[in-house]
Amino acid sequence: MQIKSKLPNVGTSIFTKMTALANEHEAINLAQGFPNFPSSKKLIDLVYSYMKKGMNQYAPMPGLMQLRVRIAEKYFDIYNIQYNPETEITITSGATQAIYTSIAALVYEGDEVIIFEPAYDCYSPAIRLHGAIPVAINLTTPDFSIDWEMVKKKINSKTKMIMLNTPHNPTGTVLGKRDMQELEKIVSSTDIIILSDEVYEHIIFDDLKHESILNYPKLAERSLAIYSFGKTYHNTGWKMGYVLAPKELTREFRAVHQFLVFAANTPIQYALADFIQDKNEYLYVNEFYQEKRNLFLDLIKSSRFTFTPASGTYFQLLDYSGISDKNDTEFADELTIKNKVAGIPLSPFYKTPPNNKVLRFCFAKTDKTLEQAAEILCRI
Repeated sequence: MQIKSKLPNVGTSIFTKMTALANEHEAINLAQGFPNFPSSKKLIDLVYSYMKKGMNQYAPMPGLMQLRVRIAEKYFDIYNIQYNPETEITITSGATQAIYTSIAALVYEGDEVIIFEPAYDCYSPAIRLHGAIPVAINLTTPDFSIDWEMVKKKINSKTKMIMLNTPHNPTGTVLGKRDMQELEKIVSSTDIIILSDEVYEHIIFDDLKHESILNYPKLAERSLAIYSFGKTYHNTGWKMGYVLAPKELTREFRAVHQFLVFAANTPIQYALADFIQDKNEYLYVNEFYQEKRNLFLDLIKSSRFTFTPASGTYFQLLDYSGISDKNDTEFADELTIKNKVAGIPLSPFYKTPPNNKVLRFCFAKTDKTLEQAAEILCRI
């Protein structure tokens, strides 16, 4: 049988590759972005209790109403913006599904979608699968900022969507107020849709403010904002997320969503509807992860790696230019095989990667794991 691939140049993801390499060589895995400590026992017990109560069949296609109501209350409390839980909030099977569904619903063959690289690895394939063209703009190094003049030059009549990600994976940078103001000016008087990936919304450091797309009404009215319970509550394997969007965009989103997954996990939705009412569980997660970041950076301060502290997410970039001339994939492999610490190279997140000698390390780990990894990194 001859099969023509829709993604002929896409192999195994870098996350799968580096985790497999870490497992093979018994290396400390700071590559893949998941916590190695447990989620809240209270939340786990809530899921179990709803399973025992028999809440194990399909949830409503848009998501459990009480969960959508409490999400609406949360964002009214944070941004003083009102989303209708009936028509403007949808529960998804993770943020990646939400991103894919948004593109599937709203992007057509021949459209152009602007993405900023290094970009999370699901963006470009989802665009190409729907016959559209990803227009990659490299973030400006060394601070990984957006060149808005370049964005203006790339916009044309075919531009259908701009994808944002803040706090940003893989660089750990965050967009500021000026970025949002520039974006607002650029898209005014156009029909461009914004897809704002804000899954690390609560993981932001050093008293910085998360500049959500929701905080800018003229942007919010043309945007799908995507969030993740897994990133906030330390349970990435549950694959639970949600989308906030105006009803016109939500209608198109749900038209596709119902045929991709129909509905997300039922007992977990019941549990989250209860758990989300405790604001402390999400308002102070930034303090928890800032302590992790500070510990990791303090532990490696005597190493030959250099760094700028991450402003958000639970990822830290380390520059190895003072250690090796190898490219980032070669150095990542060597670090894993020889030194037994796995990180992620940035080049797979680009169409045309610059010659940056940096790796991404995840610090969402126990203190013991960070201490063990740092001891090795300091010996290199």
